[in-house]
Amino acid sequence: MKTPVSISGKTVLVTGSPGFIGSNLVIRLLGEMDSGTVISLDNMNGYYDVRLKEYRLKKIEEAADNSAVKHIFIKGDISDKETVNRVFNEYKPSVVVNLAAQAGVRYSIDHPDTYIRSNIVGFYNILEACRQFEVEHLVYASSSSVYGGNKKVPFSTDDKVDHPVSLYAATKKSNELLAHSYSKLYNIPTTGLRFFTVYGPAGRPDMFYFSATEKLKDGKDISVFNFGNCKRDFTYIDDIVEGIFRVIKGAPQKKTGEDGLPEPPYALYNIGGGNPENLLEFIDTLQNSLVSAGVLPKDYDFESHKKLVPMQPGDVPVTYADSSALEQDYGFTPAIGIKEGLLQFAKWYKEYYK
Repeated sequence: MKTPVSISGKTVLVTGSPGFIGSNLVIRLLGEMDSGTVISLDNMNGYYDVRLKEYRLKKIEEAADNSAVKHIFIKGDISDKETVNRVFNEYKPSVVVNLAAQAGVRYSIDHPDTYIRSNIVGFYNILEACRQFEVEHLVYASSSSVYGGNKKVPFSTDDKVDHPVSLYAATKKSNELLAHSYSKLYNIPTTGLRFFTVYGPAGRPDMFYFSATEKLKDGKDISVFNFGNCKRDFTYIDDIVEGIFRVIKGAPQKKTGEDGLPEPPYALYNIGGGNPENLLEFIDTLQNSLVSAGVLPKDYDFESHKKLVPMQPGDVPVTYADSSALEQDYGFTPAIGIKEGLLQFAKWYKEYYK
């Protein structure tokens, strides 16, 4: 078990805030730290409705008003090296959490340039800045997508992940390789986190549970991929944030190898519920939650709005996290199930769109 180190009094940079995960993490930091500064950096792009990002930013600002921690939001793009260097030079963060990325598996098929610019060039800019300004710990978002079509389950970070089935997955695997090389060459402590299907209130509208809700509300059909024969390891946002928060406080130790050179202070963890849900059962739970929260009427004809379709390019049939290393090193395992998680989402949705 790692001994946690306090981050109070330090400057923490969170890129990708006010994104879904980033905003929830920043709010957690503002509540937990008793001093210091949190910097939010995001380009507020229009990949999905910017009003949702503005809503999250407002929630961050409300949390900052009741916190002893200073919060600064900077609108900027990590793919712009000058912007990244200016932020690091001015604020000199001790801890960096890089959550900024172009997300989405299917979107990457038709918009590859965006992924190379944000996920490769942007991450390189962050690594270079961490090297130049001697950051204590870089935590960054990877993805369960790196496992591709792996047949062995549950997925372990010891598994080979050399066959991505989407450009998005390839960029995330590239992040892990780049981080490892910088850890080895420059002795920078880095920790990569492979997130498994994150969901919850104020989530990303392109995620299935959110887009399905939108379609059902509008009386449209929802597509159930692979004819419903899919399993996903859904992870509620609070569990993701708890995992990140613990990891931030436990950087990989710097060590010298037998050759007199640094052993890379590099770590990689899965954060997933460890309980894959069948897609059709997940949809049933979502439906019940939407009725319970009053988003849809009790007599809604769900069956007539389900459309079973084949697997889509870039998709995989199963995701299943082995998060035992996270439990061993940080004493944490995600535990919030989909009944609780989807009900919280449905209640938020009802309130947000009332």
